[in-house]
Amino acid sequence: MVGKGDAPAPRGPDGEEEDTGGVVKLISAEGFEFVVDKKAAMVSNTLRNMLTSPGGFSETRQGEIRFPEISTHILEKICQYFYWSLRYSSGTESSEFAIDLPITLELMMAANYLDT
Repeated sequence: MVGKGDAPAPRGPDGEEEDTGGVVKLISAEGFEFVVDKKAAMVSNTLRNMLTSPGGFSETRQGEIRFPEISTHILEKICQYFYWSLRYSSGTESSEFAIDLPITLELMMAANYLDT
């Protein structure tokens, strides 16, 4: 059910509503764990596919995804982006997502992998 001001639930490729409730644990290369809302994690098409694909993938069952190639400071910035995107995706408000110049290349490579 969609309340006033709420966005409709995301739909998968088959047209069924996707489960966006709960949390997901994202684990950086150094082992740092970020617990984010599943809805926020699904800003990434790669994570959405990992968490909703049929076939019993371990990511779907365990609710955690390891990123052995993404460092902690980059994964933290990605998590910030997920929440920023949820807040500003409607277009009614606008805000610039700040990125420090020294991390730009590494952040772009991670964003490319995550399809965000």
